[in-house]
Amino acid sequence: MASVLRFRKLCYVDSAVKCTSVGYESFDIDEKLDEKEEDVLSANNFALEINKKRKQPKRQPKEWRCLDSCCWIIGYLCTTWWLLLFFYHCLPVTLLRVPELPGPGVRLKREGLTALHPVVLVPGIVTGGLELWEGRPCADGLFRKRLWGGGSFTQIFKRPLCLLEHLSLHYETGLDPQGIRVRAVPGLVGADYFAPGYFVWAVLIENLAKIGYEGKNLHMAAYDWRLSFQNTEIRDHALTRLKSKIELMYISNGYKKVVAVPHSMGVIYFLHFLKWVETPPPMGGGGGPGWCAKHIKAVMNIGPAFLGVPKAVSNLFSAEGKDVSYIRAMAPGVFDSEILGLQTFERVMRMARTWDSIVSLLPKGGEVIWGNMDRSPEEGHVCDFSKKSHSKTSLTTNNVNNSDVKRGFLVKDLANYGRIISFGKPASVLHSSKLPTADSKEFSRTSTSENFNNFSCGEAWTEYDEMSRQSIQNVAADKAYTTTTLIDLLRFVAPKMMRRAEAHFSHGIAENLDDPKYNHYKYWSNPLETKLSDAPDMEIYCMYGVGIPTERSYVYKLSPNSRCKSIPYQIDNSVHGEDGSCLKGGVYFADGDESVPVLSAGFMCAKGWKGRTRFNPSGIATYIREYRHKPPTSLMEGRGIESGSHVDIMGNFALIEDIMRVAAGATGDEIGGDQIHSDIIKMSERINLGI
Repeated sequence: MASVLRFRKLCYVDSAVKCTSVGYESFDIDEKLDEKEEDVLSANNFALEINKKRKQPKRQPKEWRCLDSCCWIIGYLCTTWWLLLFFYHCLPVTLLRVPELPGPGVRLKREGLTALHPVVLVPGIVTGGLELWEGRPCADGLFRKRLWGGGSFTQIFKRPLCLLEHLSLHYETGLDPQGIRVRAVPGLVGADYFAPGYFVWAVLIENLAKIGYEGKNLHMAAYDWRLSFQNTEIRDHALTRLKSKIELMYISNGYKKVVAVPHSMGVIYFLHFLKWVETPPPMGGGGGPGWCAKHIKAVMNIGPAFLGVPKAVSNLFSAEGKDVSYIRAMAPGVFDSEILGLQTFERVMRMARTWDSIVSLLPKGGEVIWGNMDRSPEEGHVCDFSKKSHSKTSLTTNNVNNSDVKRGFLVKDLANYGRIISFGKPASVLHSSKLPTADSKEFSRTSTSENFNNFSCGEAWTEYDEMSRQSIQNVAADKAYTTTTLIDLLRFVAPKMMRRAEAHFSHGIAENLDDPKYNHYKYWSNPLETKLSDAPDMEIYCMYGVGIPTERSYVYKLSPNSRCKSIPYQIDNSVHGEDGSCLKGGVYFADGDESVPVLSAGFMCAKGWKGRTRFNPSGIATYIREYRHKPPTSLMEGRGIESGSHVDIMGNFALIEDIMRVAAGATGDEIGGDQIHSDIIKMSERINLGI
């Protein structure tokens, strides 16, 4: 019975197998059949699974959403932040700054150099520290804490909107908003470091100290770099304090003249001061015509932005430059996301357009200096800096490097640098006869009924919100703008900003400097609209880096984001030229120090002030000292001791040595005269100022 039951358990009904009674002998046969049938079932089940999967629709690739871009950029920023924290806390300090090599100060001290002339340092835009003296409730606990420069920038991450509010100035006056007072940090600590481990003036100060400089003969002329230059005097008496300090240093250091060392925008700030100090009150400082000749030995301008910088154009027009444009391309939609409501660029633009100082950096001299639609002084410039070879003709004397000065001019895509803004690549390359004209008469604002409602959406109001959609499209329309029509364009898209700022700055060329109108302070920071002082023994140096691609002009497009209160224009980072072209990511590059083109930094010393000209009637001696950029060869070199970059050049040992020798009594001829590696002489010869 048990055998029968066992047999029945092993039997089953199947269309392919029949169960029969074969006795005990058939038991082993059934076991074998059972194994085969299990294999058949497994194969059948596998086939059924495959058929099911084949019938299922294929998964579509996941669409990249704005949220994905947001997560990507947040992850990128967090990773970068943690890496920076790791390097800052875990690596030796020598890896974060210029290493403790025997600098010029140690060597020059061994040579017997000692401090002689007092030195005044004048910082540029952004690099000087700003601290809070009065603020809104969101800034509680920050009294006399740094909101900008020299600190850890933790406040930017903790309360970014509060920081932007306190760094902004009044939109109509360009001075303090009601209830907010932010002031420049005084003393050498105001601009020695921009952030922990990131030096600005610190290396130069340290080397000067090696030969005897200290508080009594070394001074940092701190000022609020956001304000117009005359407003630093109106609000803070910064120019009066600088005049008094120079007079005190002159007397207390044995009646030795002062060596001034301005950097970047500080160069045109000090140029404004030189005119202000000799002008009678109430507009000027009342020092009289001989004040500069009596008190100033030399002005050693580092990275001088004498004729402006194209970067200021893109900053005011669309709150971006090449770096911001690149980030925007890597994570499209994140900063302008309607979901996140960041309005990053709009908020930055609103703040920047309250800073009159940026308008001071707009290109000066119009088409005569920067070129027209079909011509520019940099014609034929090569952008493959690693392959340039030089031969040089110079108007000057001593130290022109004939073996490697003339950068070989051979390009596939000719750059029309005179078109500082072009809408679309064709507008940047076609002959001007094939392009629509950008006539200032076309710039007209339509009725308010067609305009955006200033309060309809968002919080970051910009003047673009007062333009009609048709006007925004008309500005683009395949057009190109030179530095002359650019000013009209900015007056159209930002009339309030330009009305306020143009009361303090001018960007033209003076034909007759004896015209009484040029006695007004709005012309004093433009070297093409003011005379140098009557100080024939004074020296002026133009000291800057070369060999780094520097922003010169831009290719724009209409922004794809048409939502209310967005910036309607952006750099077209999808536009590139051929290999070896100067066009990359919607930006045309020229030679310079990464921020200031050679044309702006060197023209006044090469031609505008060379000899006796209408801009330099007393014939003050000028010298060009160019420093060819050499990036650090290893991490141990920090930011490099031969860098020509706009800020990193402050740690360039050759530049520091030149400053120290002049401060110790040397003249420009004694340190080698002109040292030229660029085509600044050739560029200058193409510019006709009638001097």
